[in-house]
Amino acid sequence: MIERISLNSLKFFYFVAKCGSVTKAAEYLFVTQSAVSKQIYNLEDALNLKLFERKNKSLILTAQGQILFECTQRVFNQLDDCLMELQVNQNKPFVISCEPTFSMKWLIPRLSQFKAQGHNFDIVLLTSGGQVDFENHQIDLAIRRNDFDWGEHLFSEKIADEFIVAVQNKHQHKIEHLLISKSRPNLFQNLYKHSELKKILVESTKVDLEHFYLCLEGCIAGLGATIMSIYMIEKELQNHVLKKISPLIQDGSAYYLLSNTAFEHDQRKIMFLDWLQQQMKECQSRLLIES
Repeated sequence: MIERISLNSLKFFYFVAKCGSVTKAAEYLFVTQSAVSKQIYNLEDALNLKLFERKNKSLILTAQGQILFECTQRVFNQLDDCLMELQVNQNKPFVISCEPTFSMKWLIPRLSQFKAQGHNFDIVLLTSGGQVDFENHQIDLAIRRNDFDWGEHLFSEKIADEFIVAVQNKHQHKIEHLLISKSRPNLFQNLYKHSELKKILVESTKVDLEHFYLCLEGCIAGLGATIMSIYMIEKELQNHVLKKISPLIQDGSAYYLLSNTAFEHDQRKIMFLDWLQQQMKECQSRLLIES
């Protein structure tokens, strides 16, 4: 049935029923009265129903016309809400939460590439780790590793597996101190599972620092070796500022993109997810080849 009905005629019908007048509906729609009358005639002809009765100088809906008006009212109100939401989303900043070091060393250098694709929304980046307060901080997406339980109520998409490596300043030879970030409390304990790292762990003194970027800066300054994600030291490895003192190790964890609503409900989330997965895949492949 719907394929035989002009949506334009339904719109004209809706406004005539709402205004109670062909003249007022024509003025509202910026068309001629004859154009409105013709659409109403075509609609009644297609439905084989009488939708209006003329009483005095007013148009009154028939019983069938009232049913159709209530239906079009629901549909057009929903459509209007949808269009308004699309406009709001277009102008609303897109807020992404991400761990501080991963943000600084991997994500921020690449965001210009994402913007260069011509997306018509601005990204606001919040640096944080662990649990995500989507509502209070108005966060759209969060990048997290699956080393904690974020709950079944969140939607999640895997981005890439985590790889870690031990590194030190390229001019250093002896390992005396091992700089460990306290932002991943289980990291140090889990390191003993990997035989490739045992010698480094046994022969060095552990030094706790608050964040990975402190470990990285300390390592570059020659204060000791460190063990961290390959994604956080991509540039330092490429520029030979740091040297690997262990093989790359897949530690069993992975990076995920989290959302409190289905990704399909916001096209911006789909675009960012696809771009992020592609970027991580390319980066991972290159670093594994170079190792």
